[in-house]
Amino acid sequence: MTRTAVVTGGTAGVGRATVRELAGAGYDVAVLARGQAGLDAAAADVKAAGQRAMPVVCDVADPDAVDRAARQVEEGLGEIDLWVNVAFVGSLAFFWDTTLEEFRRVTDVTYYGQVYGTRVALARMRPRDRGVIVNVGSAMAYRSIPLQSAYCGAKHAIKGFTESVMTELAHERSRVRVCMVQLPGLNTPQFTWNRARVEGHPRPVAPVWQPEVAARAIRFLAEHPRRNMWVGLATVYTILGERLAPKVVDLYLGRYGVAGQQTSADLPRRGSNLDEPRDADVDAGAHGPYDDEAWSWDPQTWASERRGALVGAAAATVLSAAVAGVRGLGRREDGGRK
Repeated sequence: MTRTAVVTGGTAGVGRATVRELAGAGYDVAVLARGQAGLDAAAADVKAAGQRAMPVVCDVADPDAVDRAARQVEEGLGEIDLWVNVAFVGSLAFFWDTTLEEFRRVTDVTYYGQVYGTRVALARMRPRDRGVIVNVGSAMAYRSIPLQSAYCGAKHAIKGFTESVMTELAHERSRVRVCMVQLPGLNTPQFTWNRARVEGHPRPVAPVWQPEVAARAIRFLAEHPRRNMWVGLATVYTILGERLAPKVVDLYLGRYGVAGQQTSADLPRRGSNLDEPRDADVDAGAHGPYDDEAWSWDPQTWASERRGALVGAAAATVLSAAVAGVRGLGRREDGGRK
């Protein structure tokens, strides 16, 4: 049976890669975003995979628009099985150089957009007692960095909000699953349309992965729901570093974090997408300008997807070693008696 997925922010970056990944896995896909050219191109990707597409112009910061979009999807494609919250906007500036309007807009899209998406998805999934919601987070949900106070605050909020909803679903013994995925620095068009008040061109914090790595993890969660999933070795050491030595990480980021998010390279600048889409006339696609350094494979994600088998193999290895040790000890004791 064909499943129906909704991807917010599905015209570019991780969202676009996720649209392609889900369509390739047999989902009909509704894409919610603001840019018409991006919507048209994302819909073409879905159709090229042999699936039905529904592009919907929608600003996820508007709860009524998100609810209307959900109704439109169910009327046109059928009951929603999967809802993926990806949409966000960002800026690269010191907190004191960020206006209150900019801070609020980043929060409205990046945080409240996920709240509204989760709400309308649950309104449909809970009565059916089935469905999966994936809220896309970041290593910055655990460890904030300079120049992105609004975005980091939003990602922290997403984590807290999502965990609360998880406990409420557990309370009512619902079979609806809400999952989180935490991402590293990715090569997306984000860095060509961030609002920036820095000297250099915005860039992701190294090391960098391609958005398809994140998309594969999102599809895995859709089909093997779990509470949380970390993507990228950088996400692992960022989160663990925050847990073990937060003050050391403060000092490190204070020294290197500002320069680490800028480059002197002459790269495309599409203008800020805070208030209006930058893929309204020209499709931006999934990738940003950092293909030459971005990894297409991640051992952390590979291991996370196979953690059951790996734990089982490790346990079997330990058990085999223990049995061999006991047998060896028995042989030595027998030899000693002789």
